[in-house]
Amino acid sequence: MERHAAAHEQHDVAEFRRRFWVTLLLMVPVLLYSPDIQGWLGFAPPAFAGSSWVPLLFGSAIYLYGGILFLRGARSELAARTPGMMTLVALAITIAYLYSVATEFLPLGMPLYWEVSTLVVVMLLGHWIELRAIGRASGALAELAALLPDTAERLTNGEVEKVPVAALRPGDRVLIRPGGQVPADGKVTEGESSVNEALVTGESRPVPKAPGSTVIAGTVNGSGSLRVLVQHAGEETALAGIMRLVAEAQASRSRAQALADRAAYWLVLVAIGGGTLTLLAWLALGQSPAFALERSVAVFVIACPHALGLAIPLVTAIATTLSARRGILVRERLALERARDLDVVVFDKTGTLTRGEHGVVNLATDGRISEEEALELAAAAEGDSEHVLARAIRQAAVARGVSLPEAREFAALPGRGVRARVGRREVQVGGPRLLETLEAPLPAALRECARRWGQEGKSVIALVVDGTPAALFALADAIRPESREAVRRLQEMGVRVAMLTGDSEDVARWVAAELGIEEYFAQVLPERKADQVRALKERGERVAMVGDGINDAPALATADVGIAIGAGTDVAIQSAGIILVRNDPRDVVGVIRLSRASYRKMVQNLAWATGYNVVALPLAAGVLAPYGIVLPPAVAALLMSASTVIVALNAQLLRVRQPDHWR
Repeated sequence: MERHAAAHEQHDVAEFRRRFWVTLLLMVPVLLYSPDIQGWLGFAPPAFAGSSWVPLLFGSAIYLYGGILFLRGARSELAARTPGMMTLVALAITIAYLYSVATEFLPLGMPLYWEVSTLVVVMLLGHWIELRAIGRASGALAELAALLPDTAERLTNGEVEKVPVAALRPGDRVLIRPGGQVPADGKVTEGESSVNEALVTGESRPVPKAPGSTVIAGTVNGSGSLRVLVQHAGEETALAGIMRLVAEAQASRSRAQALADRAAYWLVLVAIGGGTLTLLAWLALGQSPAFALERSVAVFVIACPHALGLAIPLVTAIATTLSARRGILVRERLALERARDLDVVVFDKTGTLTRGEHGVVNLATDGRISEEEALELAAAAEGDSEHVLARAIRQAAVARGVSLPEAREFAALPGRGVRARVGRREVQVGGPRLLETLEAPLPAALRECARRWGQEGKSVIALVVDGTPAALFALADAIRPESREAVRRLQEMGVRVAMLTGDSEDVARWVAAELGIEEYFAQVLPERKADQVRALKERGERVAMVGDGINDAPALATADVGIAIGAGTDVAIQSAGIILVRNDPRDVVGVIRLSRASYRKMVQNLAWATGYNVVALPLAAGVLAPYGIVLPPAVAALLMSASTVIVALNAQLLRVRQPDHWR
């Protein structure tokens, strides 16, 4: 469907382009054989039998061939009872054309063939340029659709067969060669590689893939070969879900759009009334029908509300395109619009500001061994343990690049920890009960660390070497490195940051202090999070809630702006207005900056479109005619088209602030 819509849009662009060039050629003889043009240029083309009919014949061809697009558009608008730009243009060229034809048989004055011809040509040119601008701005769906390959290599009974992507079904196995595009969502069963997911999730670095890893349709495989079990295909893929969200966001309405639509509707009525009054007023003042009609037609044309109607949708199309490229998916335009006025952003702690898994957050030694040596001994001793805390210590050692020696004589100590021999030393790792059993008191410095870390709600693990405590590890839900930057940037933008968590007061206090968050709410059950958000709103604050979209669904729905973070490929989260594909709190900063930037562009476009009409309408009506200043209909059309192009170009300036700089 999206590809069909894109093709239809390209057809419209081609149609206006073709008709513009044809009518431009047809306009040449109209201009050459128009008495007004001949008088201005002092030039008379060769006369021949019937040359006086050239303006009528070619002007009629231009009206019928070029003007038919506007007549069709007017018919559609009137059928829907929403008269707009097409109605005004059709009215202007039809009145001018019929008057010109009437002058051939009645003594009404000079015909307006060259005015009608130039008006149609300029309007076709303006629409061609405008449709090209819109096509570039709203090309998100076409860009996303282009990510999918047309064919896939399906593995059947050990044989590789090339099939259309549409033929893939869950349970199929596909081969993805180096450099190939992933045709469907699935799980890697064989092979190792790195996959570029930037165009779908916004992750700039290639993501390593191995058996068990998931891959997303539309991403690009690296140098390895992968065999993938298809889990979701066609309309069920994450890419298809993203495309639906982008389409919904671009089709949904915002308050600014509703305001612009109402203004455009009233502008059409004003133009029709103003054009009629202009005609009657100049006739009443004794002007010729041709002059009065020119002024009336100029009013119809210059008041076309195209710039006003384009001011908001074009900005929205560009904003949703840019955000989708960086994994920021806008489900509701109203949510994006409200994000600019936020007073406070409330983050859920676990899995949002923190990783949602234990990690080593502090390490202290007694001075006899280094921190690297402590990690080396502890990780080696914990090598055969599957305990959560053991994995955290091993991960910390890997992160520091510590090489692990071989451990021998491993033994689990139920309720206390583990014991192993590393080299010539006996190493034991465990909690307080291990120290009690060994009757090994901590040195004063380590004892103070254990007390302080315990008050912060961290798990304290001791490393005992040859019967003597040598180091302590503090383990807790590790804070994401990006969280500190996100909090700092939000505060710099004048947005307060608060935190919700079901953890203890000690844990909440520690995380808040680490991140510089002054307001936090601890021991809040999932079902009570919405009440906390509601309480903030009752204080008169505009609140955004950031959570994982599952346990936090009620709170996300209650907030003024619900932001689901770390959704990965799950884009069907109904409780959030904005979905962040990645687990990066800095993308919340991007949402607010995008909201503010796009709103500025909307205001600028609306101000220009309305201000232009305030000045242009009186000029078109002829208020300066006594001073010799009038706007011919063709010039009015040129100004109207220029206004539309200015609005389009101003909206394109959103692209100057690339998503990487939103943070």
